[in-house]
Amino acid sequence: MNSIHRTKPQPSGGTAGRTDLGRRLAARREALGLTREDLGRRCGADGHYIAYLEEHAAAPAIGTLVRLADVLGVTVDDLTGASTGRVRGRSSARLDTALTPLDADECRTLLGTHGVGRIAVFTPEGPAILPVNYVTAGSDIAFRTAAEALAARAAGTEVAFEIDNIDDVTAGGWSVLAVGELEAVTNTDEVQHLTATARSQPWAGGPRTHWMKLTPLRLTGRRVSHAS
Repeated sequence: MNSIHRTKPQPSGGTAGRTDLGRRLAARREALGLTREDLGRRCGADGHYIAYLEEHAAAPAIGTLVRLADVLGVTVDDLTGASTGRVRGRSSARLDTALTPLDADECRTLLGTHGVGRIAVFTPEGPAILPVNYVTAGSDIAFRTAAEALAARAAGTEVAFEIDNIDDVTAGGWSVLAVGELEAVTNTDEVQHLTATARSQPWAGGPRTHWMKLTPLRLTGRRVSHAS
């Protein structure tokens, strides 16, 4: 852990996320609701060093990047921006690969590490899969959409929700699938709670204030792992 502290933090004064690394680090940390002190404590640094990484050009050791990425639930390439524009999943498969089921607790933990997933709904024209920004609230998965959108019109039907993570470096990854009935959130207190819980606005923009939630009846996951 000593390598984390070799660079003396400078006084805070720059704009958070001055470099690509700083912007990605700050955005992911804030999406997870972590303070700089929280992140530093979890990866063996301190809040001043996290502030330095976010606000100044820095070249942290690979060990530091690995610990940061692990705490933030992303890969080092995701954190540094090396994976931007690269098509995922094209690395060669390994011979020692095994597909391991995930238990419900691990699935719920992984759901809490992401902010974008895919909702699969049935429409009169056939099935559709839609990306959504989501939050977890207890056992529920909730997201905002427009009142006239496909997802809103799917209220009362069975839907599937999926997230995944792909690591081309290790040819590994995982996926989580939740299946259940989609409901419109109409209780005022619940709407206020979800709105307060959400850490960002939907990326699609527009008046997306119609909250929907899925309470999973089935929650399953799988991980691609290796023997060595």
